Amino acid sequence: MLFYSLQFLLFLPLVFAVYWAFDGFHKAQKAVILVSSAIFYCAFNPWPFLLILYCCTFDYFAARAMARTKDKKKRKRIVLASVISNLSILGFFKYVNLFIDTFVEMVRAVSTTGADALVSGMHSATSLIGLHMTGSRLDVFLPIGLSFVVFKTLTYTIDVYRNELKPRTSWADMLLYTTFFPAVIAGPIVRAAEFLPQLDKAPSLSPEEGAQALLRVVKGLVKKLLIADFLSANLIDRVFSRPGVYTPIEVWGAVFAYTLQIYYDFSAYSDIAIGGAALFGFKFKENFRRPYKALNLPDFWQRWHISLSTWLRDYLYIPLGGNRGGMLMTMRNVIITMTLGGIWHGAVWRMALWGFIHGSGLALTRFYWAKIRGKMPDGKDPIWRKALGWTGTFLVVMLARIYFRADSMSLAHAVFAGLIGDTWQAPNLTPQVLGVTFIAAAIHFGPDRLYDRAAELFVRIPVPLRAAALVAVAVLVKKMAGVEAQPFIYFKF
Repeated sequence: MLFYSLQFLLFLPLVFAVYWAFDGFHKAQKAVILVSSAIFYCAFNPWPFLLILYCCTFDYFAARAMARTKDKKKRKRIVLASVISNLSILGFFKYVNLFIDTFVEMVRAVSTTGADALVSGMHSATSLIGLHMTGSRLDVFLPIGLSFVVFKTLTYTIDVYRNELKPRTSWADMLLYTTFFPAVIAGPIVRAAEFLPQLDKAPSLSPEEGAQALLRVVKGLVKKLLIADFLSANLIDRVFSRPGVYTPIEVWGAVFAYTLQIYYDFSAYSDIAIGGAALFGFKFKENFRRPYKALNLPDFWQRWHISLSTWLRDYLYIPLGGNRGGMLMTMRNVIITMTLGGIWHGAVWRMALWGFIHGSGLALTRFYWAKIRGKMPDGKDPIWRKALGWTGTFLVVMLARIYFRADSMSLAHAVFAGLIGDTWQAPNLTPQVLGVTFIAAAIHFGPDRLYDRAAELFVRIPVPLRAAALVAVAVLVKKMAGVEAQPFIYFKF
């Protein structure tokens, strides 16, 4: 049930109507959301929902167990059990083939015969426990949204361990937090401390808030269907699949377009999730703040996928030691955090390399500010320094995304090679592609309050005009979305 599918566009208003029909009956409203979330997730595939039930139930009882004791060692063992449980599930379903492939290749580097014997042995061993392998890969289905579910349940138990959150007495509340359908598939990563307290009070929704929420959903659909999917189908997918047949200008255009696509695709999902949650009276924090306006890499990661970057900071970087222990330890912690964050994005070493590039950039930026320049940016830098900072930051982000997008390391290197040459023709940069690229860039780099002002105007106009405007947008999307809608990029994570 994809956010842009007809099923979801029927599902959302139906759930909305039933939910608010029980206005004043808070428990009934929570039951409606809980059942709707289960239906939403199981529409993809019902079996992985059992994994979500396990993660939710294990951590629910782990938190309750921690609340019953003040013994620090016992509490530490319980939270460690939660971490091991969650990461074991994520490691098996998402990373088992990365581990197998890496191990087999290491053995093959020493002995081809030994590698073949190893694979044969794994086939025999896995068949005994009811699993199946194709070649050297284990046939494992990756449940959609598993990474986001694991991060949410880990947040809950860790916050309880830190005494920053009281454990819930209601298992249903914990399950609702874990499965809330606007954010269960691809985030944002809503923390338990932000979501669970909202379950303790009856929801409310004013006409103005409802109008803004609905506009936010529409905004996400437009960004996804008219910008992200158009650029993907008409330029990006073609160039990244066969970079050698395109001119350098076209390859640069595709790399730039992908930088726009991934922002418009993922921020579109966040818009629909935030707007959809608001329709039921839940408030989510913003997940993006015009990231390509960043003047340095730390600034970029304060603007991009904010729920993930702050999660990595609070639950990985700080426990590793953060900025305690001197500059070298700080740089090490940054690089480890971002490399692991890269692997979280995908079970391939390209993602680790992408994370390592960002981690190294962040570490070098810290070193430059602390040891060379001697001060942090204060916003008073001259224009030339800001321009230089923006240019360097954008180039690092854009070029590192080649590893993020390419289907293999060899294709990534082919894209890098395709950036160099002296051919200036660009027949595949059609007026339509250039037009959408220009509009996408202009919107992103335009005034920060452009959408807020449009939302304020939308709320002020009479309801019939609002309805007419939404119908006009729907017709526009129908007319202009000339390509088949594609799954959201972050569905695979």
